[in-house]
Amino acid sequence: MGHTLVEAVQAFAPTTLPLAVAFSGGADSTALLLACAERWPGQVQAVHIHHGLQAAADDFVRHCETFCAGLRVQLQVVHVDAQPAPGESPEDAARKARYKAFRALAQEVPAQAAIKTIVLAQHADDQVETLLLALSRGAGLPGLACMPARWERDGIHYHRPLLGVRADHIRDWLAQRGVAYVTDPTNADERFTRNRIRAQLLPVLEAAFPQFRETFARSAAHAAQAQTVLVEVAEQDLLAVGHPPKIAALQSLSYARQANVLRHWLTGRHHTTPSTAQLHELQHQIAACTTRGQKIHIKVGAGFAVRRGLWLDWYNSKALDTVSAALPDLS
Repeated sequence: MGHTLVEAVQAFAPTTLPLAVAFSGGADSTALLLACAERWPGQVQAVHIHHGLQAAADDFVRHCETFCAGLRVQLQVVHVDAQPAPGESPEDAARKARYKAFRALAQEVPAQAAIKTIVLAQHADDQVETLLLALSRGAGLPGLACMPARWERDGIHYHRPLLGVRADHIRDWLAQRGVAYVTDPTNADERFTRNRIRAQLLPVLEAAFPQFRETFARSAAHAAQAQTVLVEVAEQDLLAVGHPPKIAALQSLSYARQANVLRHWLTGRHHTTPSTAQLHELQHQIAACTTRGQKIHIKVGAGFAVRRGLWLDWYNSKALDTVSAALPDLS
């Protein structure tokens, strides 16, 4: 922690070159794009996601085009539909739309045009905000682990080299170089929890605990390490209980270990996340399955957990579980 922007980029080792910078035109992505272009001249391009959610979006595109032209960096502008679904936050909808667009870029034909490494500009203050947001929602270890510095998804290697760099240091660096950037007006809208954290909590933490970015990052790293262990245990337990899991095998596990493997099974195999209350009720019903006639059929995540004979299964109304269809003797 406490790195300068230049030090962070110099220390960053991209998985592959060329790389693409996710470029919004704001301060953080502007600094990252500029530093990367200077570090790997001719090996960097920019990707701008047009969410279409505000009137200023077209102005952002024009700014990005002008900036990239001056930098002699290729820019791709991708238009996405980021309208939130019922019950979905605008932030979640925008994030899902971005990653869908990134996935499409990795599947470009010819293969030489495909993007395999994408660099994101989240910094130390973003990481703190993420941790505080997770705490405000009562998150478990996955949420408290915050944002990873690197990961792979859909054949793309993602990197966040600025997680050890303060937001004000990034803006100071741009000011020293006389570099202009756009400001998203929604970032000042304190109806969003993240913006309230940024405006109201971070200044107080700065005054009370000047090293809070470093200490919070350590806590997040500890949570991430513990979560890695839980995933390894859950994988072992899922092999033992089966997929779909046998109810008797689930009952043989401790309550905490049972919750861990159920959560892993639901998120990993069915891409749905149970609430704490739903998981607790599911475990209560699993414990009650002491006779063949005891049923399970409860809302869990985006679908329903059900008992099928000796097994626990999950389905939703739009896509019935294919595993169940392959097991005709479950019912």
